[in-house]
Amino acid sequence: MKLTHRLLYPPAWSIAAKISAALLCAAIIPMSFIACYNLRQSLESVEASEYRKLELSATSTASRLDQLIIDIQRVLVQVSSDRNVVSFLTSTTPAKRGALRPNLQQTLLNVFRSNPDFDAVFLINRQGECLASTDPKFVGQNYAFREYFRSSIQGNSYISSILVGQTTKRPGLFLSNPVRSDNGEIVGVTVLKIRGEDIWAIVNALPVGSHSYAFLVDQHGVIISHPDQSLLYKSLNPLPQKTRKQVLTDRRYGVDEIKSLNIRELKVMVTAEEPGHTSYRFGIEQIPRIVGFAPLKEQPWVLGVSQPKTQFDVPLNRLIWQYGSSVLLVGGITAIIALFLARSISRPIRALTAAAQALEQGNFNLQELAVVSRTQDDMGRLVRVFLHMAREVKAREQNLKQQVTALRIEIDETKRVNQVAEITENEHFKQLQKKIQKLKQQTVSSGETETEYFQRLHGKVQSLKERSTPSLNSKFKIQNSKLKTPRINPGA
Repeated sequence: MKLTHRLLYPPAWSIAAKISAALLCAAIIPMSFIACYNLRQSLESVEASEYRKLELSATSTASRLDQLIIDIQRVLVQVSSDRNVVSFLTSTTPAKRGALRPNLQQTLLNVFRSNPDFDAVFLINRQGECLASTDPKFVGQNYAFREYFRSSIQGNSYISSILVGQTTKRPGLFLSNPVRSDNGEIVGVTVLKIRGEDIWAIVNALPVGSHSYAFLVDQHGVIISHPDQSLLYKSLNPLPQKTRKQVLTDRRYGVDEIKSLNIRELKVMVTAEEPGHTSYRFGIEQIPRIVGFAPLKEQPWVLGVSQPKTQFDVPLNRLIWQYGSSVLLVGGITAIIALFLARSISRPIRALTAAAQALEQGNFNLQELAVVSRTQDDMGRLVRVFLHMAREVKAREQNLKQQVTALRIEIDETKRVNQVAEITENEHFKQLQKKIQKLKQQTVSSGETETEYFQRLHGKVQSLKERSTPSLNSKFKIQNSKLKTPRINPGA
């Protein structure tokens, strides 16, 4: 419990631990705040860069499709204004058309062979009937129900979505343009069909990495190009009832029902007018994905580039790892330096503590602090002051011992003098002296010899001594107890 308390209670830490913790916090905390701020800014920058990369990829492919459509439109306008085409559609008799057909057919074949992406070139009269085509399957078919015919017969150029051909059952992009006579009357429609597979190839050729893909949606949000062909002609969101009815009536996609993928997050993509990005979840596992998209300029289509969020997060995670590693590395170096500095500061303090304890116990050795005292920093000055203080204490202790010894001698001498004075100045002792004096003055009795007289005198003195001894002893004991002095502690 005591160890746990010391570990969890900072005031109980050693000075080395406190200094190490303080230095480490002083270095790591500001650096962590700066690193977090820089990391956040860097992540936002990298994230914006990754989004921008997806948008640029989508924009580049959309521009390529736009250029393809522009080039084909130019070819289509040339075909529509070709003299053989105009003459063929303005002819009123079958014989005249039969005479013009070889030249017309050669013109159509030349156009067809000029680009491998072309699937067919054909002419339609005002009634929607195909009169001439590079593919004989089109001749005689009526395409009055097709939107490209209805739009161009009104005098407009038209570009369809990628439709499934009613005749060939092959997907394709239909471009149509009105054919006008010399007086400006619309006499028919020229239609140029581009292979749908070639459009798909352009979209799918976008290098987006593994588990990523590009896809194309039309103005209704229906997928018209996707690497997974099972998703073709499915809408990103449910179509309005009117639009769905019109699409099915036109047999635009060659399917009986337009199923929806119900990806609400991609609704912003359908109506996009500028490049952008968004995130969504797709599939049974609802895997999070990121999509960058860009609209085409020549068509109300939007091209999207989708990739998994895990792949999108790779550079972000790499950046986080780099910042985290740098903080850990600097923190480790700072911890080592802090520990070294703390030990260098606490070592003299521990030596001073041990020296103070030794000084208290009386076995202090000045040589133990000699090395530490040679330094010129604050600790060195502190040690030198302590050594000077220790020498002064030792000198004062020796002086005090000498004074105590002299005092004891003086006290003993005074005690003896007092004891003698107590004895000699006693009234009983004085009376005894007087009696002895009288005895000395007495003469020898007649009939006694000098020897007998001395013995009688000696006996009286002995009896006097015996009577006076108990009282003197008690007085001596009382005087001794009074004269006893307390023992002086040399270390006090």
